[in-house]
Amino acid sequence: MANTTNKTIRVRLVKGLRGVQARHRLSVKALGLNKTNDVRELKDSPQVRGLINTVYYLVQVEE
Repeated sequence: MANTTNKTIRVRLVKGLRGVQARHRLSVKALGLNKTNDVRELKDSPQVRGLINTVYYLVQVEE
């Protein structure tokens, strides 16, 4: 089941990482976000969605 459309999602870090669990910091880093208001355009995949769901309270998703 290859998905021929290459969907991407924009992820923005809207909250700082101070006082956040170490696991969640690593998830944010795996998404490629470093500072507040950083934006990355990522391929929409189950792995990326899982990372976003882990840190849902720190990021904003624009589809």
